[in-house]
Amino acid sequence: MRGRASGLVAAGAILLLMAGCAADKAPPAPLLPVTPTIAGKQVWQQRLDTRVGFPLAVVVRQGQVIAASDQGVVQGLDLATGKEVWRANVKSGLSAGVGSDGRFSAVVTRDNELVTIEAGAERWRKSLDARVVTAPLVAGERVFVVGVDRAVHAYDALDGRKLWTLRRAGDPLTLAQASVLTAYKDTLIVGQGPRLLGVDSLRGTVRWEAVVATPRGTNEVERLADLIGPAARVGSSFCVRAFQSSIGCVDAERGALQWSINGGGTQPVAADADHVFSADAVDRVSARRRSDGVLLWSNERFLNRELSGPVSVGKTVVFGDFEGQVHFLSRETGLTLLRLPTDGSAVVGAPIVADTTLLVVTRNGGLFAFRPE
Repeated sequence: MRGRASGLVAAGAILLLMAGCAADKAPPAPLLPVTPTIAGKQVWQQRLDTRVGFPLAVVVRQGQVIAASDQGVVQGLDLATGKEVWRANVKSGLSAGVGSDGRFSAVVTRDNELVTIEAGAERWRKSLDARVVTAPLVAGERVFVVGVDRAVHAYDALDGRKLWTLRRAGDPLTLAQASVLTAYKDTLIVGQGPRLLGVDSLRGTVRWEAVVATPRGTNEVERLADLIGPAARVGSSFCVRAFQSSIGCVDAERGALQWSINGGGTQPVAADADHVFSADAVDRVSARRRSDGVLLWSNERFLNRELSGPVSVGKTVVFGDFEGQVHFLSRETGLTLLRLPTDGSAVVGAPIVADTTLLVVTRNGGLFAFRPE
């Protein structure tokens, strides 16, 4: 218990340290006028019940957008129109959420309870023994959860029965920020500190391990290099950022590191067939060649604008900023092609793309659907 408590306190200290650093940042770069060279428009807008205090995952499954506010309201919305299809209230604030396979949706409360919902009704809830900040993964009629103690748990989605737990020794200090939790075929892909693990989803045993970052520094804070989710997937390649340390890509078919490049930053990356996109600690935007990590271009026009994680959409890469502006950059040159507003509050989490729709969540609880053309 003492080791776990020390780890959680330390993780909280990291967040305070980050907040202090943010207070000392240089002023944000002013936005230059943009003459749109591509078309795009807002197609619908919804309001989540409360402010979104930190990034909560939005999931698109079977034509529905599943979203949650940090006060515990979970909604299923029609992707085409934004109209509400179902709603559930877990009656507790959330620390992580939401994961969904289209039938079952799962969130984790601040009271460390895993709650699973089906068709707007609570199906079951289970107590967890550690805080969770990473959205659950729902796949194959299982619900997977990873805690800030880096333990991974699997539950039966039908009745909440625990199927297995994977615990591994690690550093006592962990990052209280969403990690990597996704799947490739029947392999669970999990971030464990600076390592990406491939885990047998049926048995909970480790199939392979790839080290993305080599922690450096004179103390535990400086050596903190946890992987930040979500990972950017292109085929069998998963590209990730290690907190303030590096960016790298791992081949999940072979369980092997493809490349890793030193570089600071606290937000996840995006990728397409040719590029890996990221913003560093001062919001310098870069594109690297996905095959080997070679730098292709960088853009310093958004310095200190508190950029969100990016997403690759067609011929563009998209970032949100602290004023709710959504920036569409050319993936080939980094030049701004289009800028669209939201509600004036910060974009939280990386935008996501589903079919031809781009979804953006803001701090004030706005959920915006855009359609670039």
